[in-house]
Amino acid sequence: MRIFGLAGWSGSGKTTLLVALIPELNARGLRVSTIKHAHHEFDIDRPGKDSWRHREAGAHEVMVGSARRWALMHELRGAGEPTLDALVARMSAVDIVLIEGFKAHPHPKIEVHRPALGKPLLYPDDPNVVAIASDAAVAAPIPLLPLGNPGAVAAFIVDHLGVATWRS
Repeated sequence: MRIFGLAGWSGSGKTTLLVALIPELNARGLRVSTIKHAHHEFDIDRPGKDSWRHREAGAHEVMVGSARRWALMHELRGAGEPTLDALVARMSAVDIVLIEGFKAHPHPKIEVHRPALGKPLLYPDDPNVVAIASDAAVAAPIPLLPLGNPGAVAAFIVDHLGVATWRS
């Protein structure tokens, strides 16, 4: 599977862009999955729910299934955080896995940058940043993409990865 990431400072618009990219890539006939890096104590379960109680009782993994979806929660129980490669390996095969976060991993990524935040650009220190998506002009030796145009960003990703689409 090909992986491609979005990186940037908090508040730059990574999630907004990622959510807009999924239907753009789907419309090109591509199957897309996502991985988002989260903070230490994130939880997708709510206290008191049966699956939460299973985890709290010490289950290593808890799977919840229904007619509409299934989810697998894996408790690390003191083990180290899995690498991005280990997480990707657990996913079902798709055309593209979009990554939000995991800035230090060496995969191609677009830096989402808003100059108004006053934060420095990441690309000078990360050779895996292949373009910048911004809402303002940015002087850089890599492509500048319009942050407000997910179609243009999706086209860049497809071209960069060399992915065949039904609209190619």
